[in-house]
Amino acid sequence: MSTQNLDTLQASIASQRSTQNQETTPAGRSPENGKIRCLLHSIARGTLKAMLPETGTALSIDDYRITLDSMAYSLYEWVKDISALHLFATDARVLSFTSEGSHRAWKHYGAVSAAKAALEAISRNIALEFAPLGIRANCIQAGTTNTRSLQLIPGSEQLIAWSEARNPFQRLTSPEDVANVVYLLCKDEAAWINGAVIPVDGGAHIC
Repeated sequence: MSTQNLDTLQASIASQRSTQNQETTPAGRSPENGKIRCLLHSIARGTLKAMLPETGTALSIDDYRITLDSMAYSLYEWVKDISALHLFATDARVLSFTSEGSHRAWKHYGAVSAAKAALEAISRNIALEFAPLGIRANCIQAGTTNTRSLQLIPGSEQLIAWSEARNPFQRLTSPEDVANVVYLLCKDEAAWINGAVIPVDGGAHIC
């Protein structure tokens, strides 16, 4: 996270404090003055080049670096910098989005696949090493969701059809399905879930 972004974040938190000091949560606990309770990492900035393309430029090491910097290493950078500034609330949740591509091979997905595998490893270590600060870290492995990012993948139409046929409920994952799990993982009752990769796909991962 850049210094400029952190300065902006600090200013935003400071501006909220005057209006939050008198508030209480439904459970009667005092709020933590605008500190971060949930950090949600969701970045789709990578390359979808093939290793051996029929036309165009092949996937390069620089492509890997850019994709991993944006989609994986940034998670650790965010958590480290926010923690150093003491901006996390007690019992904070760090959530990031992975995919089956972290352990499956799909054409054009090589760089993103490496980034997702790295993201899961980073999340596990955050779960372990930041636990003394009360931070829980988990990855959400969403099923195939018809988003703009999916549509950019070559052959996405075939992937959508295959995913619908494979799913026990014969449908794709919706953004609402994923949002519901984000909500659940932020609940007090989810405090003992830590270091997990949670499939949110209606059971497609078992098929």
